[in-house]
Amino acid sequence: MDMDGTFLRSDMTYDEALFAKLHERMLDLGVQFVCASGNQYFQLQSFFTKYPDVIYVAENGAYIRSRERVLKVYAFNAAVVAQILTALRSVADIKLLVCGQNSAYAESTMDPDHVEFMRNYYHELEVIDSFDHIDDAILKFAISCPPEQTAAIVATLEHKLGALADVTSSGHGDIDIIQPGLNKAAGLKELGQLLHIDLSDMMAFGDGGNDLEMIREVGTGVAMANAQPDVKAVADAETSDNETQGVLAYLAAHLE
Repeated sequence: MDMDGTFLRSDMTYDEALFAKLHERMLDLGVQFVCASGNQYFQLQSFFTKYPDVIYVAENGAYIRSRERVLKVYAFNAAVVAQILTALRSVADIKLLVCGQNSAYAESTMDPDHVEFMRNYYHELEVIDSFDHIDDAILKFAISCPPEQTAAIVATLEHKLGALADVTSSGHGDIDIIQPGLNKAAGLKELGQLLHIDLSDMMAFGDGGNDLEMIREVGTGVAMANAQPDVKAVADAETSDNETQGVLAYLAAHLE
């Protein structure tokens, strides 16, 4: 399941007592719980410190791991990173993070208040002088922009980047620049091959544009009541919104 707008309430909490009961039931049934998010692994695992069995499809499918072991990493090559940075620097009204395997990175010219806000989503975040000096495997680029300009900036980025990268947005001013063809569905397919579980035997929950592929391609795609219309259009089922813990309610009924 996706996290923001799906599993988590807006205050970044969830019903931990109910989840503990459902998690025990999932273990009994041999059901694997997976976090599939555009967010950083270090942030995602902080929500499940009591559950070492959780697997993470982080950074929109580019980084797949358990707590103990890295299972798969997909990174941009250095030449493409340089081309993407050149293109992004020509776009107005955006704030940019470069997301690596070991940390996310912000340039020192970024508004310090925005840097501190982004630490809610990137627990490993370094402020550096220039993106040109990063020594890390680059998994994606994360952009913040004025919410009302999201669609226009997505269109601009798609034009500028072409085949270099895919542009995806969960809405609300958040845009991810990801590797071509690499998304949550691709990450889940890769994980499924490692676990010998077909996509058709998976259930996925989501609300935003970066959930679209996995909602469409798994056996049972569940859209939140607060999901974007295009996500609801491809879903097999719908549950209540994230504030009322729709994921846990659906799981409780399904597991019963």
